Amino acid sequence: MNNQLKQVKYLLPAVQIDMDGFPVKQALPTQKVQQWDPFLLLHHARVKYSNRRLARHQGVGPHPHRGFSPVTFVIEGEVHHRDSWGNNQIAKEGEVQWMHAGAGIVHSERPSEALVEKQGHQEIVQLWINSPASKKMIPPSYSYISKEAMTRFSSEDKKISNNLISGNYGDLKGKVIPQSELLVIWGHGEAGGTQQLKVPKGFSSMLYLVKGTMTLKKYGLIEEEHLAVFEHEGDHIEMSFKENGQFILLSGVPIDEKVTQSGPYVMNSQTEILEAMRDYQMGKFGILIEH
Repeated sequence: MNNQLKQVKYLLPAVQIDMDGFPVKQALPTQKVQQWDPFLLLHHARVKYSNRRLARHQGVGPHPHRGFSPVTFVIEGEVHHRDSWGNNQIAKEGEVQWMHAGAGIVHSERPSEALVEKQGHQEIVQLWINSPASKKMIPPSYSYISKEAMTRFSSEDKKISNNLISGNYGDLKGKVIPQSELLVIWGHGEAGGTQQLKVPKGFSSMLYLVKGTMTLKKYGLIEEEHLAVFEHEGDHIEMSFKENGQFILLSGVPIDEKVTQSGPYVMNSQTEILEAMRDYQMGKFGILIEH
């Protein structure tokens, strides 16, 4: 078997930024790497909520999206998703919310009432994945993957548990059907755990270490809250955990189309961005009333 290990091209720290008063750590985009096609953005946020205000007055209020998929991994706590297409869902620790904004949707991301009551922490990783031009204006869709519904596989030493979120791995299939070809794995490792993951040739790949420390073969130590961006060559990634931790491996076929982004809209031209703004103002994304 002729395995070629993927080389790390960039190691990007998640840097604290302010998102309209909401503090988040951003690993992508950076000045060095604007996107790793088809991946546009990676945010990591940890917030403590107060029981002095209603849950629906905290978190991120209603806002529009068009042209890409915002995906949320719930690391700790609970996220209450509501949208203008009638979806109303609480995702808990270890669960995933995957929305394709398509032609336009309005959604909010709040803490749950239970989390606010106990003044708990909410920790999430949010990812923005671009959609090909042919899928940008299809109807929106929303997927929720509970812990129980996850497609799982383990490392040979049984010390790393992998959740296959999207794409195919061997005979296994992820629960989310994406808008372009992807492989998304969310893994949890114990100290001493080692594994080699196969990544399809030609995919853009990156690995975000949410917690812990790991070693990537042919590179070295990766610390938590860092994003390793890989060269396109190679088809394997070999990792070993120095301590308990978790990672998200993101791989996808490059879409290779012009990207124009303005805030919550990701399209292929400035004209399409202006159309998105107009359509949102005209109410074409629907209305979200939070109860």
